[in-house]
Amino acid sequence: MFLVEGNQPAFGCDLKKAENLSEVVLRDGVWETILCNGSVMLSAANKLNVNKLVTLEKITPGAEDLIERACRTCYLSFHRYDPPKSTEELIKKILRKKHHSVLEHAHATFRIKGGSRVFTHELVRHRFISPSQESQRYVCYADKPGRQKTKDFEFVTPPTFIGDDFDFTEKYKKQVDLCYQLYEKMLDAGIPPEDARYILPNGTTSEIVITANFRELRHFFWVRTNQRAHWEIRLIAIEMLKIMKREAPIVFGDFVIDEKNMSATGEIET
Repeated sequence: MFLVEGNQPAFGCDLKKAENLSEVVLRDGVWETILCNGSVMLSAANKLNVNKLVTLEKITPGAEDLIERACRTCYLSFHRYDPPKSTEELIKKILRKKHHSVLEHAHATFRIKGGSRVFTHELVRHRFISPSQESQRYVCYADKPGRQKTKDFEFVTPPTFIGDDFDFTEKYKKQVDLCYQLYEKMLDAGIPPEDARYILPNGTTSEIVITANFRELRHFFWVRTNQRAHWEIRLIAIEMLKIMKREAPIVFGDFVIDEKNMSATGEIET
């Protein structure tokens, strides 16, 4: 069903003028960057796992201990402070009783690469997540007079573009190619990147760094790892959840990941 088998493309890539185009596709839970050079697609040297696209930049040191100590301040119950046993008991209790405000004392920062603008637009709708995103105003995807490109232009191809009775990947690539060629011509003509970017498609990749407290992360995982969530944000959210289950296993331990369906479920809504 997916776009690439082994190291050989399942279709042609007629992008003769767009030598700097890159494509990110999904195959069996693995994202691959495919560099398009003339009519040849090179994927072997640029295979990326989803977990390489999501990295933890920073997390509150001793996060779960901090949450316990903050919570015990409410009741002045430090005589019961006996980590790690008391930490697990108290955090599980506050999750059940929905005393979730104490989770806000701990934060995590992630760097996400290779996601599309479709994904980042869904991500920044979470108002308690603080984002710093790659700017199409200041980042150039092609050379312009007096300035070299900042990075190669990349785009995401949804796996649903190919099915049993249809294959829209080639038409999609051609349209993306036309957009990119017009983008190049606009820059050559002196149009600033902040205006030339209007032609770039939603599938354009965008690097982003986000910071969120643990309460917001639990809410994010609750709604974005659900099977009803869009596949791209769901895959990235699951990779983030895997990290948080490792770094803060008590706070995020009730979430169960379903690898087969690439989704997750939690016992307690936040």
